[in-house]
Amino acid sequence: MKKFILILLVVAAGFSGCKKDSTDTFDAEAQAATDDATIQAYIANNHLSMTKDVSGFYYKIVTPGTGKYPTAASTVTVSYVGKLLNGTQFDANDNFSTALTAVVRGWTLGLQHINEGGTIFLIIPSAMGYANVDNGAIPANSVLTFTITLKSVDK
Repeated sequence: MKKFILILLVVAAGFSGCKKDSTDTFDAEAQAATDDATIQAYIANNHLSMTKDVSGFYYKIVTPGTGKYPTAASTVTVSYVGKLLNGTQFDANDNFSTALTAVVRGWTLGLQHINEGGTIFLIIPSAMGYANVDNGAIPANSVLTFTITLKSVDK
């Protein structure tokens, strides 16, 4: 599973570095608006109380934790479950260690809201996840949810 995540991250990074040509019709602003409307409907339909971060993802601190806060440059160990908005689980890991510079932007920013021992629920718009690229079980332009427990901050 760890290799799967790393492969996904490398593929996503490779695609994000590619320049778009003039025939590309992807509209990032329109996708962002669609994602936000979808997220707001999901929150309403599930009677959730969420906070929208200024960067665009939504979060709920389930448990704040009591240890160190991570930074964007931290290496962390977490347990997590990743799902699509329709509830389909695409990944999970009980003991995943990674640099926050090596994961999707929604994780890098989201995990900075909790301390070690904390748990956070994130709803990440597609631009902060895998964008408009298919990644295995994750279709292009997917809004993602993650429940993440921050076990330790190594740096």
